[in-house]
Amino acid sequence: MSLKESIDLTKLPQHVAIRMDGNGRWAKERGKNRLFGHTNGVKAVRETAEGCAELGVRYLTLYAFSTENWNRPILEVTGLMDLLLKTIMAEVKTLQKNNIRLRTIGNIDAMPGNTARELRVAMEQTEGNTRMDLILALNYSGKADIVQAVRTIAQDVKDGKVNVGDIQEDLLNGHLYTAGIPDPELMIRTSGEQRISNFLLWQLAYSEFYFTEKFWPDFDKEELYNAILIYQARERRFGKTTEQIKGQ
Repeated sequence: MSLKESIDLTKLPQHVAIRMDGNGRWAKERGKNRLFGHTNGVKAVRETAEGCAELGVRYLTLYAFSTENWNRPILEVTGLMDLLLKTIMAEVKTLQKNNIRLRTIGNIDAMPGNTARELRVAMEQTEGNTRMDLILALNYSGKADIVQAVRTIAQDVKDGKVNVGDIQEDLLNGHLYTAGIPDPELMIRTSGEQRISNFLLWQLAYSEFYFTEKFWPDFDKEELYNAILIYQARERRFGKTTEQIKGQ
């Protein structure tokens, strides 16, 4: 039985989040520059999105560009923005064909004009698609997400719109970039690194983690299937005991 056939489709994670990592090291091993790795990582994005959609995963979030990434060499940053722009323009038809909605989290207003504009156009064109939401974390920081939510709530308290006693988890959830999107049940990180790196800090509170040694350009459907199978083999207790989960 293949890995895909072994997956229990009734126990799929509704939301998978991926910290794509290792493009630069993958390229270095091949004597190429970092942008070569990013370019080849696009294929992994396409294959992973296709694999999730085929299985029935409802939300797929990819950490594409962090707020810290602006500190990288200017040539790499410029190349990444150009690659993102070209990829968006090239993939809209594929998203439409596969009934996939494109969304973003993060401050895209601070991104280069052409890139931000094409992102908005692509999101508008795919807004009615219902098979899966492909969410790109762009100019995103988990800490910044929490800060902007707290600032908004603080202003609402100051303006008399919210009482301090009303500040609960649900209220904060509703002010995050991911408002209306369920928290990821599974977070995948490639390249052997085993940390969150400022990705969905609030939302990953009860997520299962899967770490793989593969660099992102080598990530494929088989690795995705393996991650989901391992997720399905775990017991998710949310603070309860095994006996409580099993109804004993």
